[in-house]
Amino acid sequence: MTDIAGDIIEVVAKQAKADPAAVTRETKLADLNLESLDTIEMIFALEEKFDIEIPYNANDAGSAGINFTTVGDVIDAVSKFMAEQKGKPA
Repeated sequence: MTDIAGDIIEVVAKQAKADPAAVTRETKLADLNLESLDTIEMIFALEEKFDIEIPYNANDAGSAGINFTTVGDVIDAVSKFMAEQKGKPA
């Protein structure tokens, strides 16, 4: 697992009040009992941590080509935005 993935898992786990060791790429956000406000706060935390901008409705299915269903989806999206906004490899 890359450092980025580990950092994202920590952010997601913190927002979900879950043990990071129990959160994997395959973990569904719905299984973490994240509500809409939790997801928005998670997005803000990710934006701040990685100095990126995630489209406002990124947590809505299909918005901006993103579907945040699993933690892996979040990792892939953050990696994509980092590549696009900072020129770093995804």
